[in-house]
Amino acid sequence: MLDYKDIIIKRYALSMSGREIARLKNISKSGVNEFLRTFEQCERICYPLPEGITNYGIAELVYGKIPGTNVRNENYVLPVFDEIAKQMSSRKNMTLFYLWSQYAKQCKTDGLHFYQYRQYCSLYSSWCEENYETLHLNSVIAQKMEVDFAGHTFRLEDKITGEVSDIVVFVAVLPYSQYVYAEGMSSTKEPMWIDVNNNALAYFDGVPAIVVCDNCKQAVIANRDWIQPELNKDYAEWADHNHTVILPAKVRKPKFKSSVENTVGILEKGLFHDLEERTYFSLAEFNEELHKRIKQLNLAPFKKREHNRQYYWEEEKRELMPLPSMQYQYMERTTAKVSSDFHIRFDNAYYSVDKAFLHKKVLIKASTAVVRIYALSGEFIYEWPRATREHQWLTNPKHLPSGYNGYAEWNGAYFINKAMVVGPNTVEVIKRILASRKYEAQTYRLCLGVLKFTKKYGNPTLEECCKQALRLNKFSYTFIKNTIPAIAGDITSKNNNERNKGGYVMTSTAADVNKLLSKSQKLVKQIWKEAKK
Repeated sequence: MLDYKDIIIKRYALSMSGREIARLKNISKSGVNEFLRTFEQCERICYPLPEGITNYGIAELVYGKIPGTNVRNENYVLPVFDEIAKQMSSRKNMTLFYLWSQYAKQCKTDGLHFYQYRQYCSLYSSWCEENYETLHLNSVIAQKMEVDFAGHTFRLEDKITGEVSDIVVFVAVLPYSQYVYAEGMSSTKEPMWIDVNNNALAYFDGVPAIVVCDNCKQAVIANRDWIQPELNKDYAEWADHNHTVILPAKVRKPKFKSSVENTVGILEKGLFHDLEERTYFSLAEFNEELHKRIKQLNLAPFKKREHNRQYYWEEEKRELMPLPSMQYQYMERTTAKVSSDFHIRFDNAYYSVDKAFLHKKVLIKASTAVVRIYALSGEFIYEWPRATREHQWLTNPKHLPSGYNGYAEWNGAYFINKAMVVGPNTVEVIKRILASRKYEAQTYRLCLGVLKFTKKYGNPTLEECCKQALRLNKFSYTFIKNTIPAIAGDITSKNNNERNKGGYVMTSTAADVNKLLSKSQKLVKQIWKEAKK
């Protein structure tokens, strides 16, 4: 159960947003926002909270029941699920949204609390699972999308290297129409998982109220008791973006998502046999063939039912929620510290951040197209297009201070003064590096890197290396990095030769004790022989 008390205090006492609270507590943003919305609508409790109230007390007042129990506050009207099921099965074109609106209208008239639409759908879905052997027999139009991986994999071969890898197939089904979408994946990691879910919604041309998924790591972190599963943060945000709800299946309960399980069986017993006879050299090639077969399946007539999948989907899509204007994008998340050059480093590229955040840690969210920078509190700072090459610098001049007076950070004079300790050649190289970029701040890391070589190789070696760099007109950090080990070796060898010049150099074996004794014994024997003569 969420820590409702702490969420309320952070929201109203500390003025934190739902996003900030979710990030701080490492929980779903959609769950926090949904609770806050319900709390604000509740007339039985408000902030400041009554003294001594517990989380369970808050939950009972806000939701009408304690989460994980069947204890319900009488002021919250529990939908009559038997009647809902009867209406959905007996009346053509009946929708769950219409039945909810009638339920909500009646509750308002009676002055009673009612569940929001998504809660209503979730409760009904749970009731169906407990009361029906198979869910697809009582499927509700536009209510759900079930998703899963097929167990069968396909062969993907690299034409150049000959390396072979597996293609995993993602399957999505709308239980009411049994309309199918499938897509091959070269990886099951989170970015591609988000992509295939986006593609499924686009294919269905709408968003269902609930998405039922397996307990795969891409979707669920933990689902111990099914009451309050811990969702993958990215998948939770995906659901929030699309205004839907994630409902993980009960562990070891395949009938919980019977429609997609049955569909996977259909694909593996028929359609996949044709596909597995080929070796594919690109994912696009496989998906082109797969989508062709899926289209045929959706157009094929049912054996025990009138019409086909597409016929019922044409009916169902009118009841689906509209797609958002933009697809959700998977975002890489990490933190970085704003360096003294007013940039952060991310994925071997550099992005400027406003001077107000100098030496502070910031949060980075990056897609394939953009890099968004946030304060750790959640405040949005700036957005950059993602760098297209390694070591690229992206700098907004407004992020840099107009002058460096009063700042303790790096500047050109700082690095020149450091170089003067080393020697004139090093000074000249540093000056040229400082002038090599549009914005001087972009060169500070390069200058620092050059000067740090003194710690390993010493001042004379760096000075000699800079001399060579100037002679060859290659005054760059990379040249010095690649050249200085060789120069250091030459200097060491030269020094050793100078040290040993004009003196006897003892060989490595000259001090061997056994050899010295052996020579001594031979000398004694030689002396005795000469004396006897």
